[in-house]
Amino acid sequence: MTAGTSHALAAGTWVIDPAHSQLGFTVRHLMVSKVRGRFSDFSGKLVVGEDGAARAEAQIQVSSVTTDNEQRDAHLRTADFFKAEEFPLATFATSEFRIEPGEFDVAGEFTIRGVTKPITLAVEFLGSNPGMGAGPVAGFEAKTVINRRDFDITIDMPLPEGGAVIGDKITLTLEIEVGLQG
Repeated sequence: MTAGTSHALAAGTWVIDPAHSQLGFTVRHLMVSKVRGRFSDFSGKLVVGEDGAARAEAQIQVSSVTTDNEQRDAHLRTADFFKAEEFPLATFATSEFRIEPGEFDVAGEFTIRGVTKPITLAVEFLGSNPGMGAGPVAGFEAKTVINRRDFDITIDMPLPEGGAVIGDKITLTLEIEVGLQG
């Protein structure tokens, strides 16, 4: 898989390095600002075949959500949002890679709260290099916008003058480093 650069990913299994990766989200708050959050416990891999075909999958422990506000984080784990006790994992599995010069789209199935919907990530391949002794590494950035209501997160907290405490659109942002496994 070349993703339009001079760097190709070798065939094999490329595993997410969580120490050098981040899965974040942004949502509108009080109609005037944004709340940012992230998940600290996740894993995943990209498998590249000898023919260059690729597939990817990821798992996110939703209870690892953090917005740097303990009260809000506890609320996000409840049935109002993630239902973390009943649905501890969010998952993503690819269905298609669409390669364009310099960028590519990754389509797949995203599941959260037991609801699975198709999403498409706009991905930028940042390149690859030999790494620092542990083998080759590669980097990607990806972004998509989902509607929380599509995933049965339907809590309404209207404001007295109109609008809502939280917006419906959630921007998911991934900064991923993967390493080729021997």
